[in-house]
Amino acid sequence: MPSQLQLLVGAALVGGVIAIAMFWVLSKCGAYWIQAYMSGADITMKSLIVMYLLKLDLRMMVTAKIMCRQAGLRIDRQGGIRTADLQIHALAGGDVMNVVQAIIVAHRAGIELDFDRAAAIDLAGRDVLHAVQTSVTPKVIYCPEAREGRPLLSAIAKNGVELLVGARVTVRTNLDQLIGGATEETIVARVGQAIVSAIGSSETHMDVLEMPLQISEAAMAHGLDSNTAFAIVSIDIADIDVGENIGARLQRDQADADGRIARARAEARRADAVAHTQQMLAKVAENRAYLVNAEAQVPQAMAVAFRSGNLRGKVVRSIPGVDRKEPPRGNGITDRKNSPTKPGDAKPSPANPFPGPREERDG
Repeated sequence: MPSQLQLLVGAALVGGVIAIAMFWVLSKCGAYWIQAYMSGADITMKSLIVMYLLKLDLRMMVTAKIMCRQAGLRIDRQGGIRTADLQIHALAGGDVMNVVQAIIVAHRAGIELDFDRAAAIDLAGRDVLHAVQTSVTPKVIYCPEAREGRPLLSAIAKNGVELLVGARVTVRTNLDQLIGGATEETIVARVGQAIVSAIGSSETHMDVLEMPLQISEAAMAHGLDSNTAFAIVSIDIADIDVGENIGARLQRDQADADGRIARARAEARRADAVAHTQQMLAKVAENRAYLVNAEAQVPQAMAVAFRSGNLRGKVVRSIPGVDRKEPPRGNGITDRKNSPTKPGDAKPSPANPFPGPREERDG
Protein backbone atom coordinates (compact mmCIF):
# COMPACT_ATOMS: atom_id res chain seq x y z
CA MET A 1 0.00 0.00 0.00
CA PRO A 2 1.35 3.45 -0.88
CA SER A 3 2.04 5.66 2.02
CA GLN A 4 0.37 8.95 2.62
CA LEU A 5 3.45 10.76 1.52
CA GLN A 6 3.46 8.98 -1.82
CA LEU A 7 -0.21 9.83 -2.34
CA LEU A 8 0.49 13.45 -1.61
CA VAL A 9 3.42 13.45 -4.07
CA GLY A 10 1.31 11.82 -6.78
CA ALA A 11 -1.54 14.24 -6.23
CA ALA A 12 0.92 17.12 -6.36
CA LEU A 13 2.32 15.82 -9.66
CA VAL A 14 -1.14 15.41 -11.16
CA GLY A 15 -2.13 18.86 -9.98
CA GLY A 16 1.05 20.31 -11.43
CA VAL A 17 0.40 18.70 -14.79
CA ILE A 18 -3.17 19.99 -14.75
CA ALA A 19 -1.97 23.43 -13.75
CA ILE A 20 0.60 23.45 -16.53
CA ALA A 21 -2.03 22.32 -19.03
CA MET A 22 -4.44 24.98 -17.85
CA PHE A 23 -1.72 27.60 -18.07
CA TRP A 24 -0.87 26.48 -21.61
CA VAL A 25 -4.52 26.54 -22.65
CA LEU A 26 -5.01 29.95 -21.11
CA SER A 27 -1.87 31.29 -22.73
CA LYS A 28 -2.89 30.05 -26.18
CA CYS A 29 -6.66 30.24 -26.22
CA GLY A 30 -7.66 32.20 -23.13
CA ALA A 31 -7.48 35.61 -24.72
CA TYR A 32 -9.55 34.50 -27.73
CA TRP A 33 -12.10 32.78 -25.49
CA ILE A 34 -12.48 35.87 -23.33
CA GLN A 35 -12.85 38.01 -26.49
CA ALA A 36 -15.51 35.69 -27.93
CA TYR A 37 -17.29 35.37 -24.60
CA MET A 38 -17.41 39.12 -24.06
CA SER A 39 -18.73 39.60 -27.65
CA GLY A 40 -21.32 36.84 -27.40
CA ALA A 41 -19.80 34.95 -30.30
CA ASP A 42 -20.64 31.52 -28.82
CA ILE A 43 -17.21 29.89 -29.13
CA THR A 44 -16.33 27.30 -26.52
CA MET A 45 -12.88 26.59 -25.14
CA LYS A 46 -13.08 23.12 -26.60
CA SER A 47 -13.60 24.58 -30.10
CA LEU A 48 -10.61 26.87 -29.63
CA ILE A 49 -8.40 23.98 -28.51
CA VAL A 50 -9.54 21.86 -31.46
CA MET A 51 -8.86 24.71 -33.90
CA TYR A 52 -5.43 25.23 -32.37
CA LEU A 53 -4.61 21.57 -32.76
CA LEU A 54 -5.83 21.71 -36.37
CA LYS A 55 -3.46 24.65 -36.90
CA LEU A 56 -6.22 27.06 -37.88
CA ASP A 57 -5.90 30.80 -37.49
CA LEU A 58 -7.66 31.43 -34.16
CA ARG A 59 -7.65 35.18 -34.60
CA MET A 60 -9.39 34.94 -37.98
CA MET A 61 -11.96 32.42 -36.77
CA VAL A 62 -12.87 34.42 -33.68
CA THR A 63 -12.99 37.68 -35.65
CA ALA A 64 -15.29 36.11 -38.25
CA LYS A 65 -17.66 34.80 -35.59
CA ILE A 66 -17.72 38.17 -33.83
CA MET A 67 -18.43 39.94 -37.17
CA CYS A 68 -21.42 37.65 -37.75
CA ARG A 69 -22.69 38.39 -34.24
CA GLN A 70 -22.25 42.15 -34.58
CA ALA A 71 -23.93 42.18 -38.03
CA GLY A 72 -27.06 40.57 -36.61
CA LEU A 73 -26.66 37.23 -38.33
CA ARG A 74 -27.84 34.03 -36.74
CA ILE A 75 -24.97 32.19 -35.07
CA ASP A 76 -26.92 29.72 -33.00
CA ARG A 77 -26.21 26.04 -33.28
CA GLN A 78 -29.65 25.09 -34.64
CA GLY A 79 -29.75 27.05 -37.94
CA GLY A 80 -27.18 29.80 -37.84
CA ILE A 81 -23.51 30.07 -38.71
CA ARG A 82 -21.83 27.59 -36.41
CA THR A 83 -18.20 27.46 -35.42
CA ALA A 84 -18.00 23.99 -36.94
CA ASP A 85 -19.10 25.42 -40.32
CA LEU A 86 -16.26 27.93 -40.21
CA GLN A 87 -13.82 25.16 -39.33
CA ILE A 88 -15.00 22.96 -42.19
CA HIS A 89 -14.75 25.79 -44.73
CA ALA A 90 -11.28 26.75 -43.53
CA LEU A 91 -10.08 23.14 -43.70
CA ALA A 92 -11.48 22.88 -47.25
CA GLY A 93 -9.24 25.76 -48.35
CA GLY A 94 -11.90 28.45 -48.46
CA ASP A 95 -11.61 32.11 -47.51
CA VAL A 96 -13.62 32.40 -44.32
CA MET A 97 -13.35 36.19 -43.99
CA ASN A 98 -14.40 36.73 -47.63
CA VAL A 99 -17.45 34.51 -47.17
CA VAL A 100 -18.47 36.20 -43.91
CA GLN A 101 -18.09 39.66 -45.43
CA ALA A 102 -20.16 38.62 -48.45
CA ILE A 103 -22.94 37.30 -46.21
CA ILE A 104 -22.93 40.53 -44.19
CA VAL A 105 -23.13 42.70 -47.36
CA ALA A 106 -25.95 40.56 -48.76
CA HIS A 107 -27.80 40.73 -45.44
CA ARG A 108 -27.56 44.51 -45.33
CA ALA A 109 -28.65 44.78 -49.00
CA GLY A 110 -31.63 42.49 -48.50
CA ILE A 111 -30.23 39.71 -50.70
CA GLU A 112 -30.89 36.18 -49.52
CA LEU A 113 -27.52 34.41 -49.18
CA ASP A 114 -26.88 31.71 -46.59
CA PHE A 115 -23.53 30.36 -45.48
CA ASP A 116 -23.70 27.11 -47.42
CA ARG A 117 -24.37 28.89 -50.71
CA ALA A 118 -21.67 31.49 -50.13
CA ALA A 119 -19.18 28.77 -49.18
CA ALA A 120 -20.03 26.81 -52.34
CA ILE A 121 -19.44 29.91 -54.51
CA ASP A 122 -16.14 30.56 -52.77
CA LEU A 123 -14.94 26.98 -53.17
CA ALA A 124 -15.94 27.09 -56.86
CA GLY A 125 -13.24 29.70 -57.40
CA ARG A 126 -15.46 32.78 -57.64
CA ASP A 127 -14.98 35.91 -55.58
CA VAL A 128 -18.22 35.80 -53.63
CA LEU A 129 -17.70 39.21 -52.05
CA HIS A 130 -17.16 40.85 -55.44
CA ALA A 131 -20.19 39.00 -56.79
CA VAL A 132 -22.40 40.33 -54.02
CA GLN A 133 -21.04 43.84 -54.47
CA THR A 134 -21.70 43.66 -58.21
CA SER A 135 -25.19 42.40 -57.51
CA VAL A 136 -25.79 45.43 -55.28
CA THR A 137 -23.95 47.95 -57.48
CA PRO A 138 -24.18 47.09 -61.22
CA LYS A 139 -20.98 46.85 -63.18
CA VAL A 140 -20.20 48.41 -66.57
CA ILE A 141 -18.55 46.24 -69.22
CA TYR A 142 -17.13 47.84 -72.36
CA CYS A 143 -17.79 46.16 -75.68
CA PRO A 144 -15.35 45.55 -77.22
CA GLU A 145 -12.93 45.28 -74.34
CA ALA A 146 -10.00 47.65 -74.28
CA ARG A 147 -7.46 44.83 -74.00
CA GLU A 148 -8.52 43.44 -77.37
CA GLY A 149 -6.82 46.38 -79.11
CA ARG A 150 -9.99 47.27 -81.05
CA PRO A 151 -11.69 50.36 -79.62
CA LEU A 152 -14.84 49.92 -81.73
CA LEU A 153 -16.89 47.14 -83.30
CA SER A 154 -17.08 47.00 -87.09
CA ALA A 155 -20.50 46.32 -88.63
CA ILE A 156 -21.83 46.79 -92.18
CA ALA A 157 -25.36 47.85 -93.15
CA LYS A 158 -27.17 46.50 -96.20
CA ASN A 159 -26.03 49.44 -98.36
CA GLY A 160 -22.40 48.41 -97.77
CA VAL A 161 -21.34 51.27 -95.47
CA GLU A 162 -19.26 50.33 -92.44
CA LEU A 163 -20.19 51.58 -88.96
CA LEU A 164 -17.80 51.57 -86.01
CA VAL A 165 -19.71 51.12 -82.76
CA GLY A 166 -18.68 51.15 -79.12
CA ALA A 167 -21.12 50.02 -76.40
CA ARG A 168 -21.33 49.96 -72.62
CA VAL A 169 -23.12 46.99 -71.06
CA THR A 170 -24.43 47.39 -67.53
CA VAL A 171 -24.68 44.04 -65.75
CA ARG A 172 -25.65 42.77 -62.32
CA THR A 173 -24.41 39.51 -60.84
CA ASN A 174 -26.94 36.69 -60.91
CA LEU A 175 -26.16 34.72 -57.74
CA ASP A 176 -28.47 31.89 -58.79
CA GLN A 177 -26.30 31.15 -61.87
CA LEU A 178 -22.95 32.23 -60.48
CA ILE A 179 -21.83 28.61 -60.20
CA GLY A 180 -21.52 27.23 -63.72
CA GLY A 181 -22.59 30.45 -65.43
CA ALA A 182 -20.62 32.09 -68.24
CA THR A 183 -18.27 34.97 -67.48
CA GLU A 184 -17.84 38.52 -68.79
CA GLU A 185 -16.13 37.35 -71.99
CA THR A 186 -19.31 35.57 -73.06
CA ILE A 187 -21.38 38.69 -72.37
CA VAL A 188 -19.02 40.81 -74.48
CA ALA A 189 -19.07 38.31 -77.35
CA ARG A 190 -22.87 37.99 -77.35
CA VAL A 191 -23.41 41.74 -77.20
CA GLY A 192 -20.97 42.28 -80.06
CA GLN A 193 -22.73 39.64 -82.13
CA ALA A 194 -26.13 41.19 -81.46
CA ILE A 195 -24.90 44.68 -82.40
CA VAL A 196 -23.37 43.46 -85.65
CA SER A 197 -26.57 41.56 -86.48
CA ALA A 198 -28.77 44.58 -85.73
CA ILE A 199 -26.70 46.88 -87.94
CA GLY A 200 -26.51 44.26 -90.68
CA SER A 201 -30.30 44.03 -90.81
CA SER A 202 -30.65 47.82 -91.33
CA GLU A 203 -31.36 48.99 -94.86
CA THR A 204 -28.95 51.94 -94.74
CA HIS A 205 -26.43 53.25 -92.27
CA MET A 206 -28.46 56.46 -91.99
CA ASP A 207 -31.23 54.52 -90.23
CA VAL A 208 -28.77 53.46 -87.56
CA LEU A 209 -27.34 56.97 -87.19
CA GLU A 210 -30.83 58.41 -86.81
CA MET A 211 -31.92 55.90 -84.13
CA PRO A 212 -29.05 54.18 -82.30
CA LEU A 213 -31.63 53.01 -79.77
CA GLN A 214 -32.85 50.35 -82.20
CA ILE A 215 -29.48 48.60 -81.87
CA SER A 216 -29.87 48.38 -78.09
CA GLU A 217 -33.47 47.21 -78.34
CA ALA A 218 -32.59 44.55 -80.91
CA ALA A 219 -29.69 43.34 -78.78
CA MET A 220 -31.76 43.18 -75.60
CA ALA A 221 -34.44 41.15 -77.37
CA HIS A 222 -32.07 38.22 -77.93
CA GLY A 223 -31.78 37.20 -74.26
CA LEU A 224 -28.03 37.60 -74.13
CA ASP A 225 -27.74 36.87 -70.40
CA SER A 226 -29.08 33.33 -70.54
CA ASN A 227 -26.84 30.74 -68.85
CA THR A 228 -24.46 33.45 -67.67
CA ALA A 229 -23.47 34.67 -64.22
CA PHE A 230 -24.85 38.13 -64.98
CA ALA A 231 -28.16 39.81 -65.68
CA ILE A 232 -27.97 42.54 -68.32
CA VAL A 233 -29.49 45.79 -67.05
CA SER A 234 -29.00 47.89 -70.20
CA ILE A 235 -26.96 48.18 -73.40
CA ASP A 236 -25.99 51.74 -74.28
CA ILE A 237 -24.32 52.88 -77.51
CA ALA A 238 -21.42 55.05 -76.39
CA ASP A 239 -19.84 55.86 -79.76
CA ILE A 240 -20.72 55.37 -83.40
CA ASP A 241 -18.68 56.45 -86.42
CA VAL A 242 -18.95 55.96 -90.17
CA GLY A 243 -16.17 53.87 -91.65
CA GLU A 244 -15.42 52.81 -95.22
CA ASN A 245 -17.85 52.00 -97.99
CA ILE A 246 -17.19 48.28 -97.98
CA GLY A 247 -19.89 47.59 -100.57
CA ALA A 248 -18.33 49.95 -103.10
CA ARG A 249 -14.89 48.49 -102.46
CA LEU A 250 -16.21 44.97 -102.94
CA GLN A 251 -17.94 46.01 -106.17
CA ARG A 252 -14.72 47.63 -107.39
CA ASP A 253 -12.77 44.51 -106.56
CA GLN A 254 -15.40 42.40 -108.33
CA ALA A 255 -15.24 44.69 -111.36
CA ASP A 256 -11.45 44.40 -111.40
CA ALA A 257 -11.74 40.63 -111.18
CA ASP A 258 -14.31 40.56 -114.00
CA GLY A 259 -12.02 42.82 -116.08
CA ARG A 260 -9.09 40.49 -115.54
CA ILE A 261 -11.24 37.53 -116.52
CA ALA A 262 -12.45 39.34 -119.66
CA ARG A 263 -8.87 40.29 -120.59
CA ALA A 264 -7.79 36.70 -120.10
CA ARG A 265 -10.59 35.47 -122.33
CA ALA A 266 -9.79 38.13 -124.97
CA GLU A 267 -6.14 37.13 -124.86
CA ALA A 268 -7.17 33.52 -125.37
CA ARG A 269 -9.32 34.49 -128.36
CA ARG A 270 -6.45 36.62 -129.76
CA ALA A 271 -4.08 33.70 -129.40
CA ASP A 272 -6.58 31.47 -131.20
CA ALA A 273 -6.90 34.07 -133.97
CA VAL A 274 -3.11 34.35 -134.31
CA ALA A 275 -2.83 30.58 -134.46
CA HIS A 276 -5.59 30.43 -137.08
CA THR A 277 -3.82 33.15 -139.10
CA GLN A 278 -0.61 31.18 -139.02
CA GLN A 279 -2.49 28.10 -140.19
CA MET A 280 -3.99 30.06 -143.12
CA LEU A 281 -0.56 31.43 -144.02
CA ALA A 282 0.80 27.91 -144.00
CA LYS A 283 -2.03 26.80 -146.29
CA VAL A 284 -1.34 29.74 -148.65
CA ALA A 285 2.30 28.77 -148.80
CA GLU A 286 1.32 25.16 -149.46
CA ASN A 287 -1.09 26.16 -152.26
CA ARG A 288 1.55 28.46 -153.73
CA ALA A 289 3.90 25.50 -153.84
CA TYR A 290 1.23 23.48 -155.61
CA LEU A 291 0.81 26.36 -158.13
CA VAL A 292 4.52 26.56 -158.80
CA ASN A 293 4.61 22.82 -159.31
CA ALA A 294 1.66 23.01 -161.71
CA GLU A 295 3.28 25.90 -163.65
CA ALA A 296 6.44 23.84 -163.90
CA GLN A 297 4.46 20.98 -165.47
CA VAL A 298 2.86 23.21 -168.18
CA PRO A 299 5.93 23.38 -170.49
CA GLN A 300 6.37 19.66 -170.16
CA ALA A 301 2.74 19.10 -171.15
CA MET A 302 3.09 21.49 -174.12
CA ALA A 303 6.21 19.70 -175.25
CA VAL A 304 4.46 16.36 -175.09
CA ALA A 305 1.52 17.81 -177.03
CA PHE A 306 3.82 19.19 -179.75
CA ARG A 307 5.60 15.89 -180.09
CA SER A 308 2.36 13.98 -180.33
CA GLY A 309 0.93 16.45 -182.85
CA ASN A 310 -2.10 17.25 -180.79
CA LEU A 311 -1.33 20.97 -180.51
CA ARG A 312 -1.65 22.89 -183.81
CA GLY A 313 -2.53 26.40 -184.70
CA LYS A 314 -4.59 27.84 -187.63
CA VAL A 315 -3.49 30.54 -190.07
CA VAL A 316 -6.17 33.10 -190.57
CA ARG A 317 -5.84 35.08 -193.82
CA SER A 318 -7.36 38.46 -194.17
CA ILE A 319 -9.93 38.82 -196.93
CA PRO A 320 -10.84 42.24 -198.20
CA GLY A 321 -14.28 43.29 -197.04
CA VAL A 322 -14.49 40.64 -194.37
CA ASP A 323 -13.84 41.42 -190.77
CA ARG A 324 -11.13 39.42 -189.25
CA LYS A 325 -12.47 37.42 -186.43
CA GLU A 326 -10.63 35.20 -184.13
CA PRO A 327 -11.39 31.63 -184.98
CA PRO A 328 -12.92 29.55 -182.29
CA ARG A 329 -10.40 28.00 -180.04
CA GLY A 330 -10.06 24.32 -179.89
CA ASN A 331 -8.34 21.41 -181.45
CA GLY A 332 -8.83 21.18 -185.17
CA ILE A 333 -8.74 17.46 -185.13
CA THR A 334 -11.43 17.33 -182.48
CA ASP A 335 -13.62 19.77 -184.45
CA ARG A 336 -13.32 17.72 -187.60
CA LYS A 337 -14.22 14.60 -185.72
CA ASN A 338 -17.28 16.15 -184.12
CA SER A 339 -18.59 17.95 -187.27
CA PRO A 340 -20.40 15.92 -190.00
CA THR A 341 -18.45 15.67 -193.27
CA LYS A 342 -19.84 15.68 -196.78
CA PRO A 343 -18.21 14.92 -200.06
CA GLY A 344 -16.71 18.09 -201.42
CA ASP A 345 -16.65 19.86 -198.09
CA ALA A 346 -13.10 18.82 -197.36
CA LYS A 347 -10.85 21.78 -196.83
CA PRO A 348 -7.15 21.83 -196.95
CA SER A 349 -5.45 21.53 -193.61
CA PRO A 350 -4.14 24.80 -192.30
CA ALA A 351 -0.55 25.51 -192.51
CA ASN A 352 1.70 24.87 -189.55
CA PRO A 353 1.87 28.06 -187.46
CA PHE A 354 5.28 27.04 -186.35
CA PRO A 355 7.13 26.45 -189.60
CA GLY A 356 10.38 24.72 -189.64
CA PRO A 357 13.52 26.07 -191.29
CA ARG A 358 12.61 24.83 -194.75
CA GLU A 359 9.19 26.44 -194.64
CA GLU A 360 10.72 29.70 -193.64
CA ARG A 361 13.01 29.57 -196.67
CA ASP A 362 10.05 28.82 -198.93
CA GLY A 363 8.20 31.81 -197.54
